[in-house]
Amino acid sequence: MGYFHLGGVRRGVSQCSKNVTADFNGVEGCTIAGKKNDRVINEDLLKDEIVSEQLTRNVQFFGFESQQKVTASYVVVIGLGGVGSHAASMLLRSGIGKLLLVDFDQVSVSSLNRHAVATRADVGISKAQCLKEHFLSIFPECQIDAKVMLYDSSTEEEILSGHPDFVLDCIDNIDTKVALLAACVRRGLKVLSATGAGARADPTRIRIADLRESTNDPLSRAVRHRLRKDYGIEGGIPVVFSLEKPKAKLLPFKGPSGEEENPSDYQIVPGFRVRIIPVLGTIPAIFGQFMASYVVTELAGVHVQTEPVVNFNMDHYHILHQRLIEHEESLYGTYMEVQVDVEEVMYIVKELWHGRSAREQHVKDVGRGMWRSVNELMLVRWDRTKPASISNLILLKFKEVDEHESRTLDDIKKNEPEFYSRVIAVLKRAELDFGL
Repeated sequence: MGYFHLGGVRRGVSQCSKNVTADFNGVEGCTIAGKKNDRVINEDLLKDEIVSEQLTRNVQFFGFESQQKVTASYVVVIGLGGVGSHAASMLLRSGIGKLLLVDFDQVSVSSLNRHAVATRADVGISKAQCLKEHFLSIFPECQIDAKVMLYDSSTEEEILSGHPDFVLDCIDNIDTKVALLAACVRRGLKVLSATGAGARADPTRIRIADLRESTNDPLSRAVRHRLRKDYGIEGGIPVVFSLEKPKAKLLPFKGPSGEEENPSDYQIVPGFRVRIIPVLGTIPAIFGQFMASYVVTELAGVHVQTEPVVNFNMDHYHILHQRLIEHEESLYGTYMEVQVDVEEVMYIVKELWHGRSAREQHVKDVGRGMWRSVNELMLVRWDRTKPASISNLILLKFKEVDEHESRTLDDIKKNEPEFYSRVIAVLKRAELDFGL
């Protein structure tokens, strides 16, 4: 590849040593040489005085044993742009013991508005090399491998071998993303995927949920369709996405003459877009931070209850509250044992039952479908002998209510032990949350 000259600094991707090469779609892959770091993961790394001091806040947060799990982990990050560079950076700073950084692209001037560590001096070198060089000055004890490489079927083994504890998919190309996610599922690897971070501005609407729950995102919609159609994968893959609708579309591509031209005529790699999507640099950075936080807590064995994706508004919660009162009056002749208000109904529906029937283990309705589903849902007592309190209400569909109220809890426990245990666990959470 050519060089980019800026401010007297001349650097190029030719600096990587071609210990490993492959020709995939015209892009030549290589493993970065530079500063050598061949150590295997040292599980006693935290006994090092400097490392221990550098990670002291993490140790205080997780505890020594949990931080050891993080330090002994191996994570692969594929795609090192705005999202991937920030994810990889915080994984490193959190003490991950081994990182593999993969990207076929190089740092450009326009990527400096969102890249985690790149400077103008890095323009023109590979993103993988850029990150490795910066990272070794931050946490040199980490075993860092970097590959200037495009993920595809020919490079799958080289990238995904070695039993990584987690794979981060920060790719924005549909074909490559789908192939990577399918390979991770097939190999039984834990993977976290980032969807579209461009053309958005509201950080409060970023979520982590199952791929089936992602809404308002054209990329995740296309990935869902392809995974189901090509690989029979319905879900089970956590993704970072935004509930915010994109505020802009891909800009028209203009060639050297300034006139609009066919983008495919300028593609270095077939299938990869060369058109530009407007990006506010803060959003991909926050996507990457979300990913790093999720992965680090998972590796440490600390469960974080993420906010569920429920597209109900206060009018819907008022409806469900009124429906509960009317049902109590109809069944028991009074609503005096209803011990919840509208805000508590919102907690029960959103936090405990995620906007769907207690009998549904998997998401079926997302987006507009979830808005419609409020018309067929209602809250009822789990145990009819106890009041309609925050720890004794379950969400069911109309058609499920009569059957539930005609059965005893002993009958449910005997014939549906898994369902019974799941409900008890959810209601126990309500007791803990409210100190009951």
